[in-house]
Amino acid sequence: MGKHANSTGSRILRRIRSRGRGWVFTPDSFTDLGTRRAVDLALMRHRDSGLIRQLARGLYDYPKTDSQFGMLQPSTDDIANALAGRDATRLQPSGAYAANLLGLSTQVPTKVVFLTDGRTRIVQIGPRQIILKHTTPRNMATAGKSSGLVIQALRYLGKKNVNQQTIKQLDRRLDNKALKQLMKDIRYAPAWIADTIRKLQLQESTA
Repeated sequence: MGKHANSTGSRILRRIRSRGRGWVFTPDSFTDLGTRRAVDLALMRHRDSGLIRQLARGLYDYPKTDSQFGMLQPSTDDIANALAGRDATRLQPSGAYAANLLGLSTQVPTKVVFLTDGRTRIVQIGPRQIILKHTTPRNMATAGKSSGLVIQALRYLGKKNVNQQTIKQLDRRLDNKALKQLMKDIRYAPAWIADTIRKLQLQESTA
């Protein structure tokens, strides 16, 4: 009994349950609990038992369930964080996803791109494609900050599509702390985005 309780499968099970429903993970989440083969076999057993769900190759979750809708789909951010792995890699939402998060676009993209200082990875989960795209240190300098989200959203919209309405929307979404961070990180933005940020600051100061 003691031996079974300390098996790789049992230790993985305890970790999964301790993280709670909704956790998204990869085999790399358990490298300290056994060999890669032992981890893979244990995850296959837990999948076959129905305890966990396989979302894609090498990607699983401990699904949340709803009495009406059954198993719920994990969030895009949770999937991306799992793909980034246990390494100290950073993520920065970009493209249409960044614009959507700021309310600058109503489009809910099925292809979501996160910039990362880790390796490039692509995973397909139903209609969703999540891409972790390796990029330059300059693009990652603002990762995880509100300024990074703004810069990537404006880059996606393009200079021709950024207008006074865009500035007003950003003004509504960003608090004073976020605006100060944006001005601090203006040096990482292309010239036309830096001009837009200055207009945003001017609007805030005259409001």
